[in-house]
Amino acid sequence: MASPESGLSDEFIAKQRERLLALKRELLGIEEGTIERERGLQEERGSEAHEYEDDAQRMEQDIANQALRDVNDHRIGDIERALQKIAEGTYGISDESGAVIPEARLEAMPEAILTVEEQSRREARR
Repeated sequence: MASPESGLSDEFIAKQRERLLALKRELLGIEEGTIERERGLQEERGSEAHEYEDDAQRMEQDIANQALRDVNDHRIGDIERALQKIAEGTYGISDESGAVIPEARLEAMPEAILTVEEQSRREARR
């Protein structure tokens, strides 16, 4: 399981795998909770008189929820890629450059698949 290029121990990688799985469950749970809350609010408002202010508020909330879903979807994709890299034996190695991702970065962000500099460039392009 350990990647000789990254210098990470089997123990560290196993711990990170568990963290990644827990993080993925948490993000998927947040998503499910948001959908349930939206459904509940729609059912609650079903018999109320229609007001345009409600539509505007709902639209704003939908925009905020979509932005959150986009961020979560991207993060879940990185988590799945990090789990794949663990299985391949390349966890801790950048997908972009092949450079070693420092253990401290992986500790802070277990789903990191790029170095800090590469991640900054990626976010600037968005």
